[in-house]
Amino acid sequence: MTAATMAQRTISRRAMIMGAGAVTAWAASPARALLQQTAQARALPASVEAILARMTVVEKAGQLTLMAAAWAGGAATALNPAGGSSSFDEQLAQVRAGRLGGVFNGNGAVMAQRMQTAAMRQSRLKIPLLFAADVIHGLRTVFPVPLAEAASFDPDLARRTARAAGAEAAASGIDWTFAPMVDVARDARWGRGVEGAGEDVLLGRMMAAARVRGFQGERGLAASDAVAACAKHFAAYGAGEAGLDYNTVDVSERTLREVYFPPFQSAFDAGAATTMAAFNEISGVPATANAWLLTQILRREWGFGGLVVSDYTGDEELIAHGFAADAREATKLAFMAGVDMSMQSGFYLAHLPALVAAGEVPMARLDQAVRRVLALKVALGLFDDPFRRIDPRREKTRIRTRETLALARDAGARSIVLLKNDGALLPLPRQGRRIALIGPFAAGQHDLIGPWNVYGTDAEAVDLATGIRAAVADPAQVSVTPGSGIDDPLPGGIAAAVAAARAADVVLLAVGESQRMSGEAQSRASIVIPAAQMALAEAVAATGTPIVVLLRTGRALVLSDAVLKAPAILVTWFLGSQDGPAIADIVFGKTGPSARLPVSFPHATGQEPYHYDHKNTGRPNSPGPLLEYKARYREFANAALFPFGHGLTYGAIEYEALDLGAARLSTDGALTVRATIGNSGTRAAEEVVQLYIRDLAASVTRPVRELKAFCRVALKPGERQVVSFTLRREDLLFIGRDLAPTVEPGRFRLWIAPSAQAEGVSGEFQLV
Repeated sequence: MTAATMAQRTISRRAMIMGAGAVTAWAASPARALLQQTAQARALPASVEAILARMTVVEKAGQLTLMAAAWAGGAATALNPAGGSSSFDEQLAQVRAGRLGGVFNGNGAVMAQRMQTAAMRQSRLKIPLLFAADVIHGLRTVFPVPLAEAASFDPDLARRTARAAGAEAAASGIDWTFAPMVDVARDARWGRGVEGAGEDVLLGRMMAAARVRGFQGERGLAASDAVAACAKHFAAYGAGEAGLDYNTVDVSERTLREVYFPPFQSAFDAGAATTMAAFNEISGVPATANAWLLTQILRREWGFGGLVVSDYTGDEELIAHGFAADAREATKLAFMAGVDMSMQSGFYLAHLPALVAAGEVPMARLDQAVRRVLALKVALGLFDDPFRRIDPRREKTRIRTRETLALARDAGARSIVLLKNDGALLPLPRQGRRIALIGPFAAGQHDLIGPWNVYGTDAEAVDLATGIRAAVADPAQVSVTPGSGIDDPLPGGIAAAVAAARAADVVLLAVGESQRMSGEAQSRASIVIPAAQMALAEAVAATGTPIVVLLRTGRALVLSDAVLKAPAILVTWFLGSQDGPAIADIVFGKTGPSARLPVSFPHATGQEPYHYDHKNTGRPNSPGPLLEYKARYREFANAALFPFGHGLTYGAIEYEALDLGAARLSTDGALTVRATIGNSGTRAAEEVVQLYIRDLAASVTRPVRELKAFCRVALKPGERQVVSFTLRREDLLFIGRDLAPTVEPGRFRLWIAPSAQAEGVSGEFQLV
């Protein structure tokens, strides 16, 4: 297939991903140009083709080998203890012998300088190394965890934080980041949901594209402050059974195409240079050896021309899956399915030369994979200047700058969700109130930056007590009492907390999860606040002092009893370097809350997996009393406790005056719908206005609601604004019975509302 054919095929499917209004602009965009460039991975510069022609099979296998950096105390060794299998000197010897294509999660520019010098001065072919890292939500300036940032419903914020993270990474010698994670996550038990954008397809698509653009920048991958992005994990990693990490996935092709594929497609259309194969199997075939996924879909159908890398020992794990008999077969299966580069197992270096010699792996396939690695190095500018991102002096001046820390604080405040505010308890005044800051997260350099951060540290972050005390007029009016540990009681802790609460006018109760409870390998069978903290909450609530819950979490949690009954609840997530100041900005009203839940908070763990865009079933329980023989639980309706899209402001927001125009949408036309959004409160507010639809009758049943658009509206006290959205035929597409995008005439319900369960204003229109 030619590059032109692939590009045209990609444009033809844009309607399903972007809507017709954006197709023309995309076709002329830098993203499309990059897609065409990567699709022609074979078209290397003549000088690089000449290098390829001189390579031995072992050197080719070396280019396809990526290993954890063995620099003493390397971050990868700490994160993956099994990976610390060789010394730095041994790794340098591999570089000199041309047996290593790159390393990941190393320790900065000094290490990179030594390794790249060895490659460029002492190896036979002088091929530059790739330096990669898990820069998930910041390098040393740590931004909110991705799930928190998704709560901002602000893709441009995600672009800006990724841009800052990419620039810091590049300043420390990193060429390639293993981010963004674009897996849709609909089971809150799964710990890695913290790395993504939540349960919704549209929000996931928009955040995926924004983060890719941020990491890779606008001046091309060769820019010294750009890093290559890696959309991961391809595919459906977030659909593991029972929310168990690494678990089996068994979903229909329709669900893959409608839910799990679109964020990847958006990432590729934004120019993502690489992707990572997932750990999980899909319908019995592990993704790392799934030729349908990695070749048929990714290469032939979508025209992706970039690099596919395995996840950490993903090819080796084919043996444990029961899919490969031994290391040699695992290598062949992964490589022939479409994994170009092997991470950490060493299998490609160990077994590809013999497989090629035996004729089991064609030389053409080997050269294809090597070309993709070399093409990425060319695009990153490494053949022109292997040291363009390696400068220890620059590393010292471009890390944790005043600008990036200010961005981290702003991003943190924009990520905090106000779930409840009974009696307008928040915001608190800066003076005149005695504040008891209570809970295991009240103070201390722990659990601030969140999971999956390789280079940032809690020690460099600002904790909650520091942020609160800096925000009030008299820091002496703030008492700090832990009250309990995260999982266990503290001797005398509850008594001290009760005394502090009784002496205060208001309690800030900092409870929730530690950062070790979210992230990779941190699936939870019960997504609740630990018992020791709940006992603390009950005791503090019994004092009668008003409570503001500050909920630290990397997932949706089940809230109950004293925590749920508190008059005010803020979801504060893990906010990174400026955690405490960002929370203080919201608590005291320097910044108004504007974030929304990117995941539904359930009534109980047993409700998981839950997502707002579920099917109606043949026996729905309509709003109102719970009825027998309906699709509901004995205890509660099939709905969320706090739904996707929910979040309050410090204003009083009203939705009214829906205008559906002609309420008819033709196949080649557009329908503009409007509503008036008002703020009758006394404080300014920023509202996230959401547009949902439901196809009332279709040849394939449709969800009860689907998010189709959203926008942010800033409203002064007493102000009203008319908000408009434009729908086109392409916005109503779904995957039909033939597994192709289709749309059918008929009736549609429409809501302009503040959440996926709110009525807002609603009506019907007709597609004709």
